[in-house]
Amino acid sequence: MSDLVFTPAHQLAQMICERTVSSVEVLDAHLAQIAKHNTQLNAICTLDEERARQRARLADEALARGENWGILHGVPITIKDTLETAGLRTTAGYKPLKDYIPQQDATAVARLRAAGAIILGKTNPAELASDYQGINDLFARVNNPWNLNYTPGGSSSGSAAAIAGGLSPLDLCSDFGGSIRQPAHFCGVFGLKPTDRRVPTTGHILEVPGMPKCIRQMFTVGALARSVEDLYLCLQVIAGADLYQPEIPPVPLDSPSIKSLQNRRIAWADEFCAFPVASEIKLAIQSVAKILTDVGTQVEQWVPEFDFVAAWQIYYAIATYNLMYSQPTTFDYVRNSIAFLFREATQGDRALRKLSNVPGMVFPIFLNPSLKGYFEALSQRDRLIAQMDRELEQWDAWLCPVAMTPTFTHRAKGQAVTVEGKKVPYMMASGAYTVPFNLTGHPVVVIPIGQTLDGLPIGMQIVGKRWREMELLAIAQEINKVVGGFQHPSGY
Repeated sequence: MSDLVFTPAHQLAQMICERTVSSVEVLDAHLAQIAKHNTQLNAICTLDEERARQRARLADEALARGENWGILHGVPITIKDTLETAGLRTTAGYKPLKDYIPQQDATAVARLRAAGAIILGKTNPAELASDYQGINDLFARVNNPWNLNYTPGGSSSGSAAAIAGGLSPLDLCSDFGGSIRQPAHFCGVFGLKPTDRRVPTTGHILEVPGMPKCIRQMFTVGALARSVEDLYLCLQVIAGADLYQPEIPPVPLDSPSIKSLQNRRIAWADEFCAFPVASEIKLAIQSVAKILTDVGTQVEQWVPEFDFVAAWQIYYAIATYNLMYSQPTTFDYVRNSIAFLFREATQGDRALRKLSNVPGMVFPIFLNPSLKGYFEALSQRDRLIAQMDRELEQWDAWLCPVAMTPTFTHRAKGQAVTVEGKKVPYMMASGAYTVPFNLTGHPVVVIPIGQTLDGLPIGMQIVGKRWREMELLAIAQEINKVVGGFQHPSGY
């Protein structure tokens, strides 16, 4: 293994700029790591080796002439295969798009290229970014580098596996219901879900090309990496208004306050509402709270006065209205969706199935959609955003679980997940702690905080105020310094 493959992107950028290592050397190290491990992980579904080599040579030649392309000059990165890349296959893990080659980049992709990044390849997603596992009908299933029998999560499945396994130092990806945060937690890496509408989603395939753009809230583009600094660097590049997406406001990034942990007020919860959490996750978060207390942080166990059950229901109402007009109606897709909803309706503890009730929320809207119903759901969303804003005002950040469970073994979509001996409905197990912040649009950073007794990663959400990502990242960086940091899986 080359040390370069586990060097953070911001350090690689500095080393290349200072010419202590060449872009070609960095690329070669990552290509060797991909050749060694990707056949087992299936993390990268399309490799753009020839053009990446050409760009790396050009990057080194430019530096020799005194030219610098930007803050990611010569650094290889990967892109989730739901984001369009000009001249490079983009499939979203959906068979009818197996040969789709976009004519232009997604806005966030174009911004990374303009900053000097080299597109190494595309990472393998869940089909149309709609599952908590890396499963689609086009590519092989994505496996977790910590244990190949376990899922890396989803829908940014290949993204997280590639980052954890040293196949890429930075991955541009997306989050509609936890698709950045759950894989970060499952694979022991860092993830950022920015504030809703902070980063353009132009050129992202949730809607199949040719369908109307329906998904205009609760969905954002962010990143997975091996350090908070890399998340900070990426956000600086990709954030900002977009000519092609007028609802993205020209709000500048905030300037973080210079505060030590001793001057921070941090709230934490290891469980809330009726959503059970694995004891090892709860113990890990409790340990973080103790560490923060020991270093002088003002820490308090706290759960906001917020209707999490209503948030769950309203999220799925809005998501259903959006997806029913943007997703395909092919026989295979509909058949798979019905099979998933049947499993979701019939598997798991009865009380938790009644609470989760995803099929019960989806079918009535699908069978009888109404514009009034959609606007009523949006009005309820506004109420819950204001409620969460008020509750978080008193804190610098709030710490809470990412999911009910650490990574679980591969299974059919909709098959229940065991948490502390209880069968939990599939969507709730991974989404109960993430979808509230898609609904409210609050930014979240995930950092790794430990491992289970079986050696599987545990992550933690750090929730911040809307439009205050830089402040949130500064807090996450300070917390990360005292609780641990990235560790790579054995054998990589």
